[in-house]
Amino acid sequence: MLIAYTLLFLAIVLEVFGSSMLKLSNGFSRPLPVLGVIAGYGSAFYMLALALRDLPLGLVYATWSGVGTILTVMVGVYLFREKLNKQGIAGLAILVVGLVLLNLEK
Repeated sequence: MLIAYTLLFLAIVLEVFGSSMLKLSNGFSRPLPVLGVIAGYGSAFYMLALALRDLPLGLVYATWSGVGTILTVMVGVYLFREKLNKQGIAGLAILVVGLVLLNLEK
């Protein structure tokens, strides 16, 4: 089980990397970030597929997309200087609560 969660964590990190490269690709006009998009998303989906061998689909997808969203927002705020308002913070808090409840279900 630990290996499956490790693969899920790697899938999340790689997806956030791919999303960050997507921002840096400037509409797919910069070749190096485009390669990062392809490598990041391709590797993320591969790791996700491996995690799905041992974990349920609903839990994996909700965790992958939820934690990925939270980390992507953090990257946007810290690396790209994007603003986060009160509604955004509340939405992230609700997302965290939902992920904790979903992961306690197993």
